[in-house]
Amino acid sequence: MLTDEQIKKFEDIIGYEFKNKALITQAFTHSSFVNEQKINKKPDYERLEFLGDAVLEMISSAYLFKSFPDKKEGEMSKIRATLVCEGALAYDAEALDIRSYIQFGKGEEATGGRNKESIIADVMEAIIGALYLDGGVRQSKRFIDKYVLSNIEAVQIFVDSKSRLQEIVQGQNLGEIRYEICGESGPEHDKIFDVRVFVGGNNLGEGSGKTKKAAEQKAAYEAVLALKNNQ
Repeated sequence: MLTDEQIKKFEDIIGYEFKNKALITQAFTHSSFVNEQKINKKPDYERLEFLGDAVLEMISSAYLFKSFPDKKEGEMSKIRATLVCEGALAYDAEALDIRSYIQFGKGEEATGGRNKESIIADVMEAIIGALYLDGGVRQSKRFIDKYVLSNIEAVQIFVDSKSRLQEIVQGQNLGEIRYEICGESGPEHDKIFDVRVFVGGNNLGEGSGKTKKAAEQKAAYEAVLALKNNQ
């Protein structure tokens, strides 16, 4: 159950106090939580997510239009798709610890819903929708600027880290890339995988994730950063 203290903590983090607390509570409420309530059912985040998705697309499009006057429509579309995709929004959400605020039903909680990138990304969009309704375009834009658009290069590298690593390694003839699972933890329905990535026999990165693919992506991201720092 989301408490008043948690809401206050989140408001302090983002620097905005909601006039209508029901909006931010709704943004953190998964449908599984609503479905388990017998009385006084409150709405889940899905409608806010729908609105937030549209606001995010508008704000990010305007940002790219102004920031990259020489880029064509197709290039800007690709950058926008990278910035607002599920993986990127979940990556952005880590700075806010979004997962700790979400209200889940017991079933979804038990099956690892709190760690699903798709849900965390949806909640990010729902928060944007809630900010738009409570504080207008100004507040939703401020949030998007700070937590989604603040570091385009890092997000692009993270989302596409495995192919970026492949390009660097091939371009510099550094040898073979090999991913190795070095550990597993947690129950069967909620496993965490630990992966190392080796380039030419050297361990250049490690990552953890709910899937092997997610763990490999994080390991590749660390390897890309390591190679860039050594240039």
